Amino acid sequence: MKSAVENLTPTRVKLNVEVPFEELKPSIDEAYKTVASQIQVPGFRKGKVPAKLIDQRVGRGYVLETAINEGLNGWYQAAVQESGIRPLSRPEVEITEVPDPSATDGELKFQAEVDVRPEIELPDYAGIKVEVAAAESSDADVDKALDELRGRFGTLKTVERPAADGDFLSIDITASIDGAEVDSASGLSYQVGAGTMLEGMDEAVTGLSADEDAIFDTTLVGGEHAGESAQVKVVVKSVKERELPEANDDFAQLASEFDTLAELREDLAKQAADSKVVEQGVEARDKVLDKLVELVEVPVPDSVVEEQLEQHFKAENSHGEGEHDTEEHRAEVKANTERAFQNEIILDAIAEKEEVGVSQNELIDYIVTTASQYGMDPNQFAQIIDQSGQVPMMVSEVRRRKALAVVLGQAEVTDSEGNKVDLSDFVRPGGEEAPAVEAEAETEAEEAAGETVANDDPAAVKF
Repeated sequence: MKSAVENLTPTRVKLNVEVPFEELKPSIDEAYKTVASQIQVPGFRKGKVPAKLIDQRVGRGYVLETAINEGLNGWYQAAVQESGIRPLSRPEVEITEVPDPSATDGELKFQAEVDVRPEIELPDYAGIKVEVAAAESSDADVDKALDELRGRFGTLKTVERPAADGDFLSIDITASIDGAEVDSASGLSYQVGAGTMLEGMDEAVTGLSADEDAIFDTTLVGGEHAGESAQVKVVVKSVKERELPEANDDFAQLASEFDTLAELREDLAKQAADSKVVEQGVEARDKVLDKLVELVEVPVPDSVVEEQLEQHFKAENSHGEGEHDTEEHRAEVKANTERAFQNEIILDAIAEKEEVGVSQNELIDYIVTTASQYGMDPNQFAQIIDQSGQVPMMVSEVRRRKALAVVLGQAEVTDSEGNKVDLSDFVRPGGEEAPAVEAEAETEAEEAAGETVANDDPAAVKF
C-alpha cells in the first residue's frame, strides 16, 4: 500500500491511498465468506457456497464492493499511521478507482480529507516575564477567616422581625402558569442572599416576617415546565438568624488545636498569607499561559468549533436552557473553544519537547483530587472513568499541567511592587504544580461551567 499527504490548509490534509490487488485479495476472500453466509443455494450448506456460484448469483462486483467497504477503514488507519498525521475529525472519503471485477489485478485508489492537529513552532519560553498582584494579608483577612470558622459552630435562633440578608428561612412556595398551579413545595430551607433557588426569590422574601407572603414573576428551572415563565407565591413560615459563638479562648479550644484565641489568630494569619501566595501562583500560571498563546500562532479547524458548539447547545437544550442559544452566547462558546484548543496544542508540544511523562502515582493523585471536587468516592470515580474510556484524557490533562508547570518554573515573576516572586513551593522538581495550585485550578474549572467530554481529542474542550 502507498499513501501520500497533500496539505490543503494548516489544519486539513488529503490522503491519497493506493491499495494493490495483492493486499486487496484477503479482503475479497473474506467478502466471499460474508456473502456465502448471507445467501441460500439449494444443494449447499449456508456458508459453503463456492465463489464461482456466488459470482453467478450476486456478481463479482458486489463481492468487490463488500470487500472494499469492510477493508476501507483498515487501509485508512494504516495510511494515517504511515503518514504520521494526527486526525481530529472523521475523514471524508472518495473512492477514485477500483479494480475491474472480472480481472485478477489492478488496484484500489481512494482519497480521504480530514482535519488534523496543526504543527506549531515553539518559541523560547524560558524566562517569560509576568507580573502578579502583591501578596498582602491584612487583619481584615484574619477577621473574615475567624468569622467563617465561627459560622461553622454557629446556631440558628428564631427571631421576630422581617427577614434580612443572611437570615435562614423556612418557606412554602407555589408556582402557577396562566393561573393554573403547576408545582408546589413546603418546608423548604433557604438562606436570604444565597441565590440558589429561583431568580427574584431574594428580593421577594427580604422584609417579610413569619406568616407573610409575596408574589413574584420568574422562570422555572426544573421539572416539566423548566424554562417557562411563571408566577410564584412564597410564604415565610419562620425567620432565623445565625448566632455566632464569642471569639475567645474557649472558642479557640473548641474549634482548633490551640489553647488561646491569640494562637488561633496567628495561625489564621499564616493561612491567609499562604492563601495569598497561592493566588499569586495561580495568577502567574494563567498569565504564563496567556503569554504562550500570544507567542504561538495556532490555527483552529472549523470542525472542532462546529462540533463543540453542537454538543454544548444540544446539552443546554436537553436541560431546558434553550433560551441561552443567542448570538452572543455562541460567540462566547466559540471563543472558549478556540482558546482551549490552542492551550492544549501548545502544552502538548511543550510536553513532547520537555519529554514530560505521567507516573501512575501522579494519575492517582489527580483522580483523587478530581473525585473530591465532585464529592465522589475515588475508587468509584476511577471505575467510572475507566469504564467510559476517559483514562487517556486524564493522563493527557496531567501531562499538560506538568508541561505548564515546567514553563512556570522557568518564568520571571514579579509582583506589582517590583518584588521577585518565588514560586518554587508550587512547582515540584518534575515540573508539576503543587496540590494547592491544582485544587485552585480544579475549583476554577468547576465554576467555569461543569461540562467535560470523554475523550483525549483537543476538540473535547472543557468549559
